[in-house]
Amino acid sequence: MTQITVSEASQNLPELIEAALSGEEIIIIKENQPVVKLIPVIPVKRRPTFGSAKGLVTISDDFDEPLEDFKEYME
Repeated sequence: MTQITVSEASQNLPELIEAALSGEEIIIIKENQPVVKLIPVIPVKRRPTFGSAKGLVTISDDFDEPLEDFKEYME
């Protein structure tokens, strides 16, 4: 873990970004207190591939049949 002041960070930002991307934890301090942690952003997960759930969901054969509870309304 590297601690660096705000003024040093502003002068060395590109190098600090590269260090953070390499896995180093960078803490920026102001008045001897930690104020910012520089870490890489976790990539957003990709959308599922079309058809990736094939075979996981089944629909019964009578799915679209009238419901017994509503039989009196259907007549």
